[in-house]
Amino acid sequence: MNAAPPTDPMLPAPWRVRAVRRETADVATLDLVPLAGSVPGFAPGQFNMIYAYGVGEVPVSLSGDPADPTRAVHTVRAVGAVSAAIAGAAPGSVLGLRGPFGSVWPVAAAEGHDLLIVAGGLGLAPLRPAIYRVLAASERFGRIALLYGGRGPAELLFRDELALWGTRADVTVAVTVDHADPSWHGHVGVVPALIGQIGFDPPNTVALLCGPEVMLRFTATALSAAGVAAERIHLSMERNMKCAIGLCGHCQFGPDFVCRDGPVLRYDRLAARLMVREI
Repeated sequence: MNAAPPTDPMLPAPWRVRAVRRETADVATLDLVPLAGSVPGFAPGQFNMIYAYGVGEVPVSLSGDPADPTRAVHTVRAVGAVSAAIAGAAPGSVLGLRGPFGSVWPVAAAEGHDLLIVAGGLGLAPLRPAIYRVLAASERFGRIALLYGGRGPAELLFRDELALWGTRADVTVAVTVDHADPSWHGHVGVVPALIGQIGFDPPNTVALLCGPEVMLRFTATALSAAGVAAERIHLSMERNMKCAIGLCGHCQFGPDFVCRDGPVLRYDRLAARLMVREI
């Protein structure tokens, strides 16, 4: 029997939009199913390249439950022509998809440790698969805390799930906004300010961070100052990825290519570069 030809990593396969959920005014979550074949498995932290036919292609993190084999879920913000076309895709329309690609959140390695999951803005989407996996086996971890910040109440993602997670006894959920409105009765301020308000054992803590680069820099610095080892702080980097396999060089970040070596990278590997704004 002849072996099946290898899949071309540069060739997008057609996927149908099964459902769309509007998260905020400019963010949508899409459920995708393949027109042929099965849904490939993925690990928390990985991303796909999504192609809007006739418009272009962008990287989008997987934001669904890795235990669900029936669909691929992506959460995307409309910030340009391509992402707007994807976020505006209607149920039944077809998009191209390549992947999954990239490194993963070290969920298994964090077992037995306290776990801090820190997200800013759209950064909650790439962390959501890790949250699903951790909460499905919370007894394997020490204290678990989710810290999340947004610009305002209307910009917060997955608000129903945040409320549900906040009712659980096995996780501490703290949400903050930069600017409150009259409907908001929670924390106001930046995400790093929440670190001092929760209980955790710094020498025995693993931290997963995703959000704007300035938030990553200040949060990682605050965690280091609190005593969390740099090699136990993991960051998901966002760079302009084009090929997803380390060939084109668009996402080079010092010696690393974010699409191939990341997007999840350890803070001890990134700390010096994060302080240089020109990189």
